[in-house]
Amino acid sequence: MSVITDVESWGNNHRPGFLDVFRILLGLFLTYKGLYFITHMQELQLTAAGINVYFAGMAVAHYVAFAHILGGPLIAFGLFTRIVSVIQMPILLGAVFLVNYPKGFLSVAQHMELWASLVVLVGLVVFMVFGAGRYSIDAKRRKEMMAANP
Repeated sequence: MSVITDVESWGNNHRPGFLDVFRILLGLFLTYKGLYFITHMQELQLTAAGINVYFAGMAVAHYVAFAHILGGPLIAFGLFTRIVSVIQMPILLGAVFLVNYPKGFLSVAQHMELWASLVVLVGLVVFMVFGAGRYSIDAKRRKEMMAANP
């Protein structure tokens, strides 16, 4: 547990300021993608149907949409950022390696979805290590806890 605490404290102390803007944009993008998946659920189910398990396509599609719609605003506001980033990680790993990578990096038909998935995946890893940043609800909660427990 001390390694996790050490990484968390290092990330909190060595965090560039521009990541707050990137965190907000990442959260808004995840929310947009969640809403897009809700309105295009059949397309997402067909993509996830290749798992060959009964109801897997529907279950994965609903998990992806729910995780993005709930996790996007939490990341944007900086609330439970590290936990939400971990929850989003399997979705983006699947998007990169199972869905978009076989179609290619420069696939015009996919509107370069692989690049967007890679940027989001890297962003999630960054926020998992560095946390939400100075302008977040997590930082406000951390300051209140430190003030309450001197």
